[in-house]
Amino acid sequence: MHLFYDPTIIATATHHVLNEEESKHACKVMRLIEGNEIAILNGKGIEFIGRISHAHAKHCKVEILSKTEEKTPSHELHIAISPTKIIDRIEWFLEKATEIGVTEITPLLSSNSERKQIKDERLEKIIIAAMKQSKRLHLPKLHPLTNVSDFIKQHPKGLIAHCYEAEKQSINQVFETINCPILIGPEGDFSTSEVEKALSAGYKTITLGKNRLRTETAGLYAVMQAQMIIETIEN
Repeated sequence: MHLFYDPTIIATATHHVLNEEESKHACKVMRLIEGNEIAILNGKGIEFIGRISHAHAKHCKVEILSKTEEKTPSHELHIAISPTKIIDRIEWFLEKATEIGVTEITPLLSSNSERKQIKDERLEKIIIAAMKQSKRLHLPKLHPLTNVSDFIKQHPKGLIAHCYEAEKQSINQVFETINCPILIGPEGDFSTSEVEKALSAGYKTITLGKNRLRTETAGLYAVMQAQMIIETIEN
């Protein structure tokens, strides 16, 4: 069954008109017609099953047949990560992190960042596509590009990974399932002053294994470790 995303559909809907982008995808790209059944995700915990009643490339009308609801997760898996110079690499991270279970992502602007700007709309589309592919019912929240110092002020505790000499703990030892973002720096690492600010605010230093990892690999490693902890607790 073809899957679509439309955040405007309401929980009590009996009929819905897909937004223009998804209408075009349904009727021009997928060539769906009246009578075809589709699934619609609203990104807020509901999957709707519907039947196309009017196939139009700008306003495809759907009769809602049933819905499945999922509670908002009680946990948080928030990764704050510095975008890579080659944007494809951070896009790969967003895709895989969404598939695994990340709930929030904040692109970080560090003093050593090679990339100073990002296109939020493109990154959001990648996250949406990954949500649809993995059939997650909640869309991870993508925050705006945020300076490291500002992020630390907004989130005064969490975990930070860096390459400087220090006493480090594994994620298994210190990760908490709420209010515990994980900071991943750029290829040139966080500056010493950024690390000091984080530690002074209450962050704990973590290790991501013995090997030195690329930014996107480090981010995915952190997501996988944290998700395993969450699944252990919730099961």
